[in-house]
Amino acid sequence: MISTDELDRPLLIQIRQAVSQLKLTLSDVQFLRLTRHLELIVKWNRVYNLTAIRDTDVMVTHHLMDSLLMTPYIQGEKILDVGTGAGLPGIPLAIIYPEKQFFLIDSKKKKTRFLAQVVIELGLDNVEISSHRIEHFAPGVLFDTIISRAFSTIARLLQVTARLCAQQGQIVFMKGGYPVEELTAVPATFRLDQIARLNVPGIDAERHVAIIKPV
Repeated sequence: MISTDELDRPLLIQIRQAVSQLKLTLSDVQFLRLTRHLELIVKWNRVYNLTAIRDTDVMVTHHLMDSLLMTPYIQGEKILDVGTGAGLPGIPLAIIYPEKQFFLIDSKKKKTRFLAQVVIELGLDNVEISSHRIEHFAPGVLFDTIISRAFSTIARLLQVTARLCAQQGQIVFMKGGYPVEELTAVPATFRLDQIARLNVPGIDAERHVAIIKPV
């Protein structure tokens, strides 16, 4: 049973108002988990330097909303978040899609230690954490969607994740401005399926998502 006090937390109310702009229908438990994730980032950020953003209001727009805008672009049952950092966008997406299995990988152990605690505190049984470098990651499965928010260039990510992508899978890139030069470097073994500009409530800067699939 969720108490009224839990649902009246100022940050949760702020997140609820922000998410209403995305037309997502979430349960109270999902809102609580999204709130707790940001609270844990704020707490651990004091020592672990998880993100350069310190202001909670800015985290809601630049981290949470930015991540939740990826919900329409997630396909399949197995999702890999490369260079996940503080669990973005992997943790919010795992909260939205409890029926899907998420693998979050980051080479920095202090970040994966943080994520392991997040998984425990939020009760996310659909999330696995790995502290390997992506080049050495050998999960024994292929992924339907591979997503990255802050990992190098498109060409570089394709190079290191091609072996992990299912034949009918996709690789989803979150970018700032339209990545013209990066798209010209996409190898012939992949094709650009779509690219769309994202309108992130509260962010004036350009944001794009590019979907690339194996040929």
